[in-house]
Amino acid sequence: MIELEGLTKRFGTKVAVDHLSFTVRPGVVTGFLGPNGAGKSTTMRMMLDLDNPTSGTVRIDGRHYRDLDEPLKYIGALLDAKAMHGGRSAYNNLLCLAQSNRIAERRVGEVLELVGLTPVARKKSKSFSMGMGQRLGIASALLGDPEILMFDEPVNGLDPEGIHWIRNLMKTLAQEGRTIFVSSHLMSEMALTADHLIVIGQGKLLADTSMADFIHKNSRSYVRLRSPQQEQLRDVLHAAGMTAVETAGGTLEVDGASTERLGELAAEHRIVLHELSAQRASLEEAFMQMTAGAVEYHAHLAPGAPPPDAAAPPAGHGAPQWAARDKGA
Repeated sequence: MIELEGLTKRFGTKVAVDHLSFTVRPGVVTGFLGPNGAGKSTTMRMMLDLDNPTSGTVRIDGRHYRDLDEPLKYIGALLDAKAMHGGRSAYNNLLCLAQSNRIAERRVGEVLELVGLTPVARKKSKSFSMGMGQRLGIASALLGDPEILMFDEPVNGLDPEGIHWIRNLMKTLAQEGRTIFVSSHLMSEMALTADHLIVIGQGKLLADTSMADFIHKNSRSYVRLRSPQQEQLRDVLHAAGMTAVETAGGTLEVDGASTERLGELAAEHRIVLHELSAQRASLEEAFMQMTAGAVEYHAHLAPGAPPPDAAAPPAGHGAPQWAARDKGA
């Protein structure tokens, strides 16, 4: 378990992390989200005593990281896969880490096999592709077989098979009762991986909730209907006390009603439906809605260019501010 209490970090007059308090619990994959510059990387570095907080505390299973004997046996972390010594082989990079934490040498071979690097174990890591380097970084996090694991952008450089593998690995480790904390800008991947979300903006806590609740509270859900008897359908819905909004595509959108109720209503009035589908926002849409006021770095669209579809708000909602999403937090 990771516990943050009042964690604050200032760089001169800049407040990077502002009195953050939350708990990362075992048994679930906890996603860590925030716009660029929100303070995610600084927070994760303070968890590992790589940065000293201005105030507040972080505890790893009740202790400060610096007080842990053989810390790799308690917490494994991937913050920067490029931190490996390029002149050493994959095997020797891991062996040095293992010896510094009194981890048996056999474990080096085990994690190399686990991440699929056994065939290149004796090659220097500077010759590795980005994806291979990422796998080596993941191997280093797993080396001490810790109960707590932290990953910052774990799918960087991985091919589709590798992405599927790391996703299932994190889920399996959580099911074993371990604490899994993962930060990523890839919303589609986070939606498939995380059970719980911690969301920050401008260094402050914005949300600490389940994935399902986060999407429900920060987005619009509605039912889409399409019929060759559109006017009759609209009249039936109005008579039933429902408001239907017609979109540019000619479909009707209804809030606050289930697909079952709408289907029964159409059947009762012998109205043919060509579409009856529940529409729920994606994690990305909910995230953009939640963090619209906390974006620090903005990209400017070319004059006359339409906004990206992926970031478009649900119908009836104000547009969020467009954020540059490629820069690290």
